Amino acid sequence: MTTEDLAREIALSRSAFAERFTRVIGEPPMRYIVRQRLEQASAQLKESADSIARIAYDVGYKSEVAFNRAFRREYGVPPAAWRRGHAARQV
Repeated sequence: MTTEDLAREIALSRSAFAERFTRVIGEPPMRYIVRQRLEQASAQLKESADSIARIAYDVGYKSEVAFNRAFRREYGVPPAAWRRGHAARQV
């Protein structure tokens, strides 16, 4: 999904949609979507034993590599390390 796809759904230009979305939500549309996907992924990492690849696919990433890169950028560690850290805290 892209900003252009979202804009098309509501019959606005990409730039008009992005400007309105940012004004209302406080961050650009794609940044918001990435953050939501990664929050969903972090919950799945804590609550399930699903593979990293499965979680990446479930939250909308076509590539485990892209998911790992985005997750590390957001959380500072790769998803496997993040999962291990959270599993250790729950014991």
